[in-house]
Amino acid sequence: MGSLPLLVNFNTYFLLSVLCVFPALDTDWLALPLGFWGYSLLVGLFGALGNGFLVRALQTGDLSVLGPVNAYKSVVGLLAAMVLLGEFPNIWGALGIMLIIGGSYFVLDTTDEKFSWKLLKQPSIQFRLWAMVFAAIEAVFIKKTILYSSPTVSFISWCWFGALFSGIVTFWAAAHRQQWKQEWVAGKLKRYALLVFCIGLMQLTTNYAFEQMPVGYALSLFQLSTLVSIGLGYRFFQETNILKKTFGAIIMVAGSVMIILLK
Repeated sequence: MGSLPLLVNFNTYFLLSVLCVFPALDTDWLALPLGFWGYSLLVGLFGALGNGFLVRALQTGDLSVLGPVNAYKSVVGLLAAMVLLGEFPNIWGALGIMLIIGGSYFVLDTTDEKFSWKLLKQPSIQFRLWAMVFAAIEAVFIKKTILYSSPTVSFISWCWFGALFSGIVTFWAAAHRQQWKQEWVAGKLKRYALLVFCIGLMQLTTNYAFEQMPVGYALSLFQLSTLVSIGLGYRFFQETNILKKTFGAIIMVAGSVMIILLK
């Protein structure tokens, strides 16, 4: 029997939170400023909302289209960082963002509705856009918690508050509450172990990236995963128009590389 997506998301946060208990003993949590806790709450809230919308998008949309839409996260992240962190891009950063937006045209133009306002009426695209907005703003709040503490402490709070808010979102539905006990079987635990390792490593390295560079630039670098999304969509789901999508993705990656190398 398969697992409900939101349940998988909560269990991943939950297992990460358990693993963080012992490392957390080395931190004087009472010494952390009030601002850290405020932004940690926002990280958990925006992360849970973003993941909720992402799950809904993936249930109804093409992976090779939904993946490249994520490129706009760097744009939203830059705008949010300008307001909340005072991080402003240089001329190369602005040009890189333009390339990312331009490349997304070739990817989204492969849908039946083509690249138009009609495309935005697709529920999967709308869900993905909301997920992207929440995730981009969450990234800025994560950077705030890092500035108040450290990448490691920020990671621990990300796990704990992520588990709290994703639990609220997940167990709101009776179906999730009923199936939760069925998740703890040997076959699924092996998959959860791999998932926890991958997501934990991804978020921890992301925190260190945020510590070293502006949020918008770091989010742009992550768009290198666009090529992977298109490849997986073709390999496992037989999605079409791969050449055009790949061309658009390469343009988007070029914009990301410009932001990173010429920052």
